[in-house]
Amino acid sequence: MGVRTEFPRRVRRIDNAWIPLADGTRLAARIWLPDDAEADPVPAILEYLPYRKGDAMARRDSRHHPYFAGHGYAAVRVDLRGTGDSDGVLMDEYTRQEQDDALEVLAWLAAQPWCTGRVGMFGISWGGFNGLQVAARRPPELKAVISMCASDDRYADDVHYIGGCVLALDMLPWAATMLTLLAQPPDPATVGPGWRDTWFARMERTPAFVEPWLAHQRRDDYWRHGSVCEDYAQITAPVYAVGGWADGYSNAIPRLLAGLPGPRKGLVGPWSHAFPQDGEPGPAIGFLQECLRWWDHWLKDADTGIMDEPMLRAWVQDPVRPAGAHAERPGRWVAEERWPSPEIDLAEWTLAADGLRPPGAAPREGEPAEEALQHHSPETAGQDSGAWCADGGSGDFPVDQRAEDGRSLTFTSPPLEERVEILGFPEVTLEVAADRPRALVAVRLCDIAPDGSSLLVTRGLLNLTHRDDHAEPTALEPGRRYTVTVRLDAIGQAIPAGHRLRVAIATSYWPWAWPSPEPVTLTVYAGPGSRLALPVRAPRDSDAALAPFGEPEWSEPMEQEVLRSDPTSRTLGRDLAGGAQEVRFQWDVGGHRRLAGGGPELDDTNRTSYRIVEGDPLSAGVRVRCESTLARDDWHTRVETDSHMTATATEFLVSHTLDAYEHDERVYARTWTLRFSRDGV
Repeated sequence: MGVRTEFPRRVRRIDNAWIPLADGTRLAARIWLPDDAEADPVPAILEYLPYRKGDAMARRDSRHHPYFAGHGYAAVRVDLRGTGDSDGVLMDEYTRQEQDDALEVLAWLAAQPWCTGRVGMFGISWGGFNGLQVAARRPPELKAVISMCASDDRYADDVHYIGGCVLALDMLPWAATMLTLLAQPPDPATVGPGWRDTWFARMERTPAFVEPWLAHQRRDDYWRHGSVCEDYAQITAPVYAVGGWADGYSNAIPRLLAGLPGPRKGLVGPWSHAFPQDGEPGPAIGFLQECLRWWDHWLKDADTGIMDEPMLRAWVQDPVRPAGAHAERPGRWVAEERWPSPEIDLAEWTLAADGLRPPGAAPREGEPAEEALQHHSPETAGQDSGAWCADGGSGDFPVDQRAEDGRSLTFTSPPLEERVEILGFPEVTLEVAADRPRALVAVRLCDIAPDGSSLLVTRGLLNLTHRDDHAEPTALEPGRRYTVTVRLDAIGQAIPAGHRLRVAIATSYWPWAWPSPEPVTLTVYAGPGSRLALPVRAPRDSDAALAPFGEPEWSEPMEQEVLRSDPTSRTLGRDLAGGAQEVRFQWDVGGHRRLAGGGPELDDTNRTSYRIVEGDPLSAGVRVRCESTLARDDWHTRVETDSHMTATATEFLVSHTLDAYEHDERVYARTWTLRFSRDGV
C-alpha cells in the first residue's frame, strides 16, 4: 500500500472555479485536470457535497481526485448551494433544489473544452445518496455512478429512523452537526470581502434540519422524495454500489442489485463508513484501481473486463473476539453472479421454549406446542450496542454481548455440528403480545463461542405500531396476539462448528432507539410460529478462484500541521445508587490542524451524551455540543452549538442554541425551541 506520485498524465489543480446557475447562484468547485486536457479532452468525475472543499475536506479530497486526474479524468469537487464557498442557503438534505443544481453542474461540465461530454458521479455518504438521486433524473451527461455507503430508502435506512423507531443515536447528533457546519462562513480568500454578509445570511436563514425529520415520523411523501427504492426503474445509468458490513448503509447494496434494471455491481467488505482503500477494519483493497476499471469501461469504452465478473463480491467474516475496535476482520471473498442468488437457501430455526432449535430437529417428547414467555427489558438494554454507523473509531463496535443477552429474552442453539455461512438478510418472525399500546422490539443474532463470549452478528429493530406499514402505524391492542417479522441487517458471516447461535429479544435498545413512553412487558410465544430464517450460502470451489484486488494506493495527500489530535472515545458511566446511565461520545473531528500552503487553521470537536434512568423511559435525553474554528492570519471565526432532545409521553422536545464569534467577540446568537407530537413512537 502506498502513495502514488507518478501518473500517466501530469495534473494541475484549479483551487476555485465558479459554476454559474440559471438563478444567478454560483457554486464553488475545485478541479484537478490533466495538463493537456484542453488539447486532449477527458471525461469528468463529479463529487457533489456540503462538506467544504476548500478546508475541511481538502486533505481527504487530495487522496483520490488527483489520482483520477492523473489517469485521464477531470476530477471535480463541488460545494452544494449554501455550503463551503458556494452562494445561497441549504434548506435540508437531498432537496429537489440540490438535484436541480446538479443537473446544471453536469451540463456545465460536459460543455467545458477539456471534457468529452461524458460525466460520472462518485461519492461516499451524502455524495453516494445524491449520485443515485441525480441518476434517477436521467441527465443525458451522466453515464455511470459509484455510490458508496449510501441508502436507497431515506426513511428506513438513514440517521433518522430504523424500523419505525426514532434513531436516538444519530437523529439529534446529525442535526447538530449540520447546524454547526452550515453556520460556518465561506473563506474570504475565495469569496472576497462579501464573506461576512454571506455568513450572517446563512446563520439567519438556515433552518433546523431536525424540524422536518421529527415532523414526519411516518414514511410519507417527505421521505419518499429522494428514496430511489420508490422506483428503481428511473435509474438507467450503470451503478456500482459499495459499502462495508460495519457501515450503517450496507443494506442498500443487495436491494439495489435486486431492484435496478440496468447494469450494476455490488461490493461489500468488512469496512466501516470509509473508502475501501482506507477501510477499517481491514483488509483494505486497491479501490481506486477498481474505480478506474469502472470509469474506463463506462466513460472511455475501454475493455477492462469489469462487467464480465460476478455482480456481487462480498467479504464473509470469520468470528473474532468481541471488542470495541477491530483493525482487521478475518474472512474471505465470495461472489454471486446475480442477486438474489438462487444458490442461497433459507434455513428455518425454531424459537422453542428450550432454545433455538435447528432445522429438522424434532420437539422434545411431551413438549407443548408452544409456550408463552414474558419479558421486560431494563431501560439500559442496548448500552453495549456500539455505533449504528461505525467510522473506525475506538468504541464503535459492540463489545461482548453477554451482559446484553442477560438483559434480553434469549434462545440459544446447541453447538453447531458443521460450519454455517450466511450471506443476506436474516429474518426473525415472532408471535407476540404486548401489555401497552406502543412498544418496540430489538432482535440480535449472536455467535456464542465455546468460551461463552457473545459476538454480535447482526440485528434489527421494529416499532410494533409499524408492524404492518411504516406509512400508517396503528396502536397495539394490549394482550392481543400479533405475528411480526423483523428483518435483520444484511451480513456475510461464518459460524464455525462447535459455536452456537443465539437470538436475543429486548423491549428497549437505548441509545439506538428512543424508548417507548411506558415500560413494556412483551409475551413471546415460543414454538413453530416464532422462527429465525437464515440465508445460508454453501462454500464453492469458485470462491478460491476469484481474482485478488490490488494493494491500496492513493495520490499524495495535502500536507498539514497537526496542532492537537485527541482519540475518539465512547465511554459508559453508571450511577449505581440512582440508576442513571450515560453513554458519552467524544470526537475530535480531524483534530486541530493547519493546512499547508497558506491554508486555514481548523479545529472541530463534538461531545455527545445519552442519558437514561433505570425504570423511567421518559428520562431519556441526548445532548450534543459542537465547536468549530476557522482561522487564517487576522481572520478568526468560531461557531458553537448546544443541542438537547428529550420526550414526554406525548411529545418530543428539541432545543438548539447557536453562537458565532469573530476572534473572542460574539457576533451572532440564535435559539430554536421545538415541540413535536409523538406519532406512534
